[in-house]
This record gives sequence, structure tokens and C-alpha cells, in this order.
Amino acid sequence: MGTSAQLAEELSLSQLGPDFLLVHSPADHLPPRATIELQVDDWQRTWEVDRPKGMKAGDAWVTLANVG
Repeated sequence: MGTSAQLAEELSLSQLGPDFLLVHSPADHLPPRATIELQVDDWQRTWEVDRPKGMKAGDAWVTLANVG
């Protein structure tokens, strides 16, 4: 089963690390908070992150920072 993230829309990820995302099809998004919903088979986890640099079209690397 694949992974997905919710950043105002559902995105397909190639990799999720503790402080970054690698996004298959990056688009422009401003740097406010985002909610990540990770689901693998029947297991699911949701958490809030900050995207201090936002996300830019054409740049698959998205820097994350923990909230709280």
C-alpha cells in the first residue's frame, strides 16, 4: 500500500522523513502549518507540521518542522 499526505490536497509521496517530504508532483503552497495523514494498510497516524519554506512547484524536497 502506498502513502499519502494531506496538504490542502492529497499528495503522493516518494519518501517521508522526520524533517522532510519528497513529493512526486510538487506544487506551490505557502509555508503555514500542514496536517500529515499517513496510512499503511490498516494503520494510520495523523500529526501537525510546519513547512517553514513552503512547497515550490518543481522542487520535490519539502522541509518540515515539528509543531509543539
